[in-house]
Parts: sequence; C-alpha cells; structure tokens
Amino acid sequence: MCGISIWQLLIVAVIVVLLFGTKKLRNLGGDLGSAIKGFKNAIGDEKDSTTKTEKSKDSLADSNTTTNKTNKTNKDEAQKENSQA
Repeated sequence: MCGISIWQLLIVAVIVVLLFGTKKLRNLGGDLGSAIKGFKNAIGDEKDSTTKTEKSKDSLADSNTTTNKTNKTNKDEAQKENSQA
C-alpha cells in the first residue's frame, strides 16, 4: 500500500509542532488566512472596477450622443433664425 496512513500524518504533525511551536504555527495560519482574504478582496475589487469602467464608458457614450443631438438642434435653430431674418 502506497498511501499515507493516519499514524504517519500524526507523527509528521507532532514533529512540525515540536520544531516550530504552537505560537509560530498560529501566526503562520493567521498570516496565510489574511493573505487569502486580501487576494479575494483584490479580485473582487478588480471585477467591480471593470464593471464600473464599462458602465461609465456607456454613460459617456450616451451623454456624447445626447450632446451631439442638442448641438445639432441648436445649430439648426440658429440657421432657421438667420434665414428668417
């Protein structure tokens, strides 16, 4: 059998605790947990910023279209007034 038995895992765990101590292992676990949490937050922030960027591009395109239509309407009205005068 080439698997690792529970006894072998227990012996390795005891050796690791004896070598590093419980305080260092607890700190290592906390650091690892906060690193994973920070990584997840960074990925979530990246997705949010990408979505916000796409929305702002869409709103800018809409506002530019509206502005262009307004400017064209104003030019047409000015031309009508000038032609009437």
